[in-house]
Amino acid sequence: MRTNDWRRLYRSRPREDDVETDFAYSPRTDLALERHELAKRMQPKIPGVVEEKEALDGITVSRMKVTSAAGEKAIGKKRGQYITLEVPGLRHRDPRLQDRVVDQLEIEFGTLLDLPRHASVLVIGLGNEHVTPDALGPKVVERLFVTRHLFPYMPELKQQGYRTVAALSPGVLGVTGIETSEIVKGTVEHVKPDVVIAIDALASRSLSRVNSTIQIADTGISPGAGVGNKRKALDEDTLGCKVYAVGVPTVVDAATIANDAMDLVLGQLRASVPNNSASQLFDQFEDTERWQMIREVLDPLGNNLMVTPKEIDEFVDDVADVVARGLNLALHPAMAEAEPPVSH
Repeated sequence: MRTNDWRRLYRSRPREDDVETDFAYSPRTDLALERHELAKRMQPKIPGVVEEKEALDGITVSRMKVTSAAGEKAIGKKRGQYITLEVPGLRHRDPRLQDRVVDQLEIEFGTLLDLPRHASVLVIGLGNEHVTPDALGPKVVERLFVTRHLFPYMPELKQQGYRTVAALSPGVLGVTGIETSEIVKGTVEHVKPDVVIAIDALASRSLSRVNSTIQIADTGISPGAGVGNKRKALDEDTLGCKVYAVGVPTVVDAATIANDAMDLVLGQLRASVPNNSASQLFDQFEDTERWQMIREVLDPLGNNLMVTPKEIDEFVDDVADVVARGLNLALHPAMAEAEPPVSH
């Protein structure tokens, strides 16, 4: 098939009418930052999307707001705020850097959540605790300081600066036989929290962001969306209260890795053999078109795997501790006040 025939094939495909329409045939990613980057390749200025970046010591903070339906359609993300911390050094298990990330998470959580002092919070640890790349949510829940059961016996804790916090790890459909949204909704109806915070492992389209990025959003979450196993959303519409999401990318799909490898090979070809026919052929495809071709080769063979780094065991434990510490400090002002200053 000629190049122009391939391009007509991909561009004429039917698209579903939802907020993620423009990304139905794009590399899998849960990160708003990456969706924005993909969209800017086709349109440098995206209407309805405002982004600012702040470079700190070893941490880059991106704050993005999607403000209109046009912005939703352009990047495939709901209206709301998305905060992304990119920390390449997280892969190196540096305790001092982890402490700085905890401090920054406390700041970002505090700004985004903006909770009244006596607000009640339900934290949901999404994922499968028996599958390491998917175990982030349950591991964070294990490390949270939960207080809901303490207040009937120690009411003075509220005056001391502790909020009502409950936590739950609902498991996954394949283990429980129950949709996660059903379990969470039933719990919300009984516990009646002011806000829900859902924590989940994510998928990235970039190897460099796996195990080095933390995303916070105020738009809720669709569990499993990044790995093509989308379940019913957990958001304000389904739960009846504000839902925040915290995620860390732990996997990338094989088609994305193959596409990145192809970019490197073609780059070497262009440098060593100018005007070669192979690079000229693929240069006519857009990035998403080339990725879709690779995926269609791998999918029928069962080879489009979700891939995770070999250090995932240590990383998930480390980042779960970082996220839990940041949440604990943001949710309980008394803990932040008691926290000793960190030497940098």
